[in-house]
Amino acid sequence: MDMVTLFASSNFDAEMEATSIHSVLEANGIPSILVEPGPLPVLEFEVQVPKENLEEAQRILAEAQAAGPAAAAEAEAAGEETA
Repeated sequence: MDMVTLFASSNFDAEMEATSIHSVLEANGIPSILVEPGPLPVLEFEVQVPKENLEEAQRILAEAQAAGPAAAAEAEAAGEETA
């Protein structure tokens, strides 16, 4: 599978943001992998998706960011109700 980087960051909150992005993509049926920097703190956290899913992943991410944290909490609560 040809993977491409959708998100990369070395900010202090990069791990949390990458994990959130990974979760949103997986919840929407987009396979993704979380690439952690390892022992060197100068490297970035990344979220990678298959190249053929990049446009859809970008759309889903943009929608999630536009909806904001309240929508994410609401979606999480709805998912817990169905589980």
